[in-house]
Amino acid sequence: MTGGPLIQLEGITKTFGTGAAAFQALKGVDLTISRGEFVAVMGPSGSGKSTTMNILGCLDVPTGGVFRFRGVEVQKLDRDQRSLLRRRYLGFVFQGFNLLARTTALENVELPLVYRGEAKAARRKAAMRALDQVGLGPWADHTPAELSGGQQQRVAIARALVTEPDVLLADEPTGNLDSERSVEIMLLLRQLNAEGITILMVTHEEDMAAYAGTIVRFRDGLVERIERGTLATAESLA
Repeated sequence: MTGGPLIQLEGITKTFGTGAAAFQALKGVDLTISRGEFVAVMGPSGSGKSTTMNILGCLDVPTGGVFRFRGVEVQKLDRDQRSLLRRRYLGFVFQGFNLLARTTALENVELPLVYRGEAKAARRKAAMRALDQVGLGPWADHTPAELSGGQQQRVAIARALVTEPDVLLADEPTGNLDSERSVEIMLLLRQLNAEGITILMVTHEEDMAAYAGTIVRFRDGLVERIERGTLATAESLA
């Protein structure tokens, strides 16, 4: 079930470079994402989808337009305020997992809480809860080399969940996985979405995008169209 607007982009532009070398990556993007949505973002290379996701993740700022998150105009925040917003409300999952090779799954998941300065006992408890949430509690003491690709991505998702974010931003989360593991990860994301987490996922795979309730298609720096429908079932995608 979705709620009111969580994210609003109004006339967002982004220009890289100046003068003759200037390139306008975004040309006036309008987009509203409600609480509890599962959104797949698609588009060809250079369409603006990655630039938009960087702005949504508070990793970059727009050149023009208004970006509201929970009603706050993010483009007016300074670097430290954006960093705080990112740490408090956003979780990130990447194609390459980005796990520390010589540390256990539990220690990898703890990492965001270490940066927050939380006490060891509290962060261990939160990390175990996140691992249990993705079905990997029994593998807490395993290093990435002792886990399958699908399990490594589950650890990465647990690391994103440990801070209890409002939004999970996933960049090609199945890009390094085979078909069976990809379905496994998409079903996990569906489960997390059903539990109330808003999910924004960049993907170039139509069959993975079909798991989302909304598909936003970018082209030439603009939202070309938005497709809304029912979430695909595991049976129909098998």
